[in-house]
Amino acid sequence: MTVQMDLKRIIINEVHDHQMVMLRETEGDRSFPIVIGIFEATSIDRRVRGLPSPRPLTHDLIVNVVDQMGGELQDIYISELREHTYYAKLRIRKDGELVEIDCRPSDAIAVAVTAKVPIYVAEDVIVEASGEQQ
Repeated sequence: MTVQMDLKRIIINEVHDHQMVMLRETEGDRSFPIVIGIFEATSIDRRVRGLPSPRPLTHDLIVNVVDQMGGELQDIYISELREHTYYAKLRIRKDGELVEIDCRPSDAIAVAVTAKVPIYVAEDVIVEASGEQQ
């Protein structure tokens, strides 16, 4: 089962290497953090704030390539949490088929914010990340 999540918070700490995004259920109260790198955090922050870039940045490039190749970014899906590492997929609709591209969750979230597509997380990932009992 998948759960739609919203990006609720971006925490950028210029003193440490670990930045954080907080995801929260769209229709619920559960939330959990994901530690990400400074580049991805600032990229996500720029998009959330609507700050323009004079030239396309990496996440813009990904969205543009998918579009120019005739695909449509449907959503992103954080599918696994294994040994404290999250795994995500860009889910692209092309010629009626769903193509899933493995990527880091930080890049997936940045692409989702850029393309304004939903973020989904597997139920078991939310349970494990939030420390819930099953």
